[in-house]
Amino acid sequence: MHETLEFPDLLRLIDERSAAFRSAIAAAPDLDTTVPTCPEWTLSDLVQHLGAGRRAWAATVTAGPDATAKCAPRSDPTAPQNRELMSGWLAAGTRQLLDALREAGPDRGCWTWWGASQSPRTCGAVARHQLQEIAVHTYDAQLTVGTPQPLPTEVALDGVEDFLSTCIATTSAWPHQPTAFDFHAAEGRSWRLTLDGAGARYERLPASGAEPVTAADASVHGTAGELVLYFYDRIPAPAMRIDGDRGLLDLLRAWEPED
Repeated sequence: MHETLEFPDLLRLIDERSAAFRSAIAAAPDLDTTVPTCPEWTLSDLVQHLGAGRRAWAATVTAGPDATAKCAPRSDPTAPQNRELMSGWLAAGTRQLLDALREAGPDRGCWTWWGASQSPRTCGAVARHQLQEIAVHTYDAQLTVGTPQPLPTEVALDGVEDFLSTCIATTSAWPHQPTAFDFHAAEGRSWRLTLDGAGARYERLPASGAEPVTAADASVHGTAGELVLYFYDRIPAPAMRIDGDRGLLDLLRAWEPED
């Protein structure tokens, strides 16, 4: 049975992915270039989002488990416009986040935007999801400068489960017929998402080669990195191998739970 990434690994990978993001930005010939996977943003906008967002989450973690206010808006009017200063500003934001997480530890409660999901409202869960946000935006930056790299395998494998548990799992009723989706990573891990009147919940499936008791209504196959990028609308469905009823995936993507 595979385990989720340990807290020190999450912090290490946040640092690594943040450094990769800074490298992509440093290689960009023009920060006014539109980000293809976030067409409403330029690279400069993406820099501000990453830098201000990490500072906001650092403040949220530091505020402690009794804080009731959301993290601050993800913009910072003091963010440098001079690209020579941007790398240092980004690195400082990463340090603030990592320092706050280390000080708090993985088990302390924290305000989060996710409520009735399968992710706890803890600093450890915040670190886990922050890694995914930084990793996906690093891919965005790399793609924009023409050097897209696959998500690191350990990041991507944890990212599939983080997305299912944090972004999809809910107690809000599924408004359609009960449905099961399977997601299969080429690296040998699989997950099932079940949706019905009780909401949406995921579970790990047996290791590759062992068949689940019941068949899924639709199954998506790819590398773990491709699954994560598909979840976050970075690559289209045709880029994946899909078995079963593709229309159900359209329903899933269009669904907006009430909670």
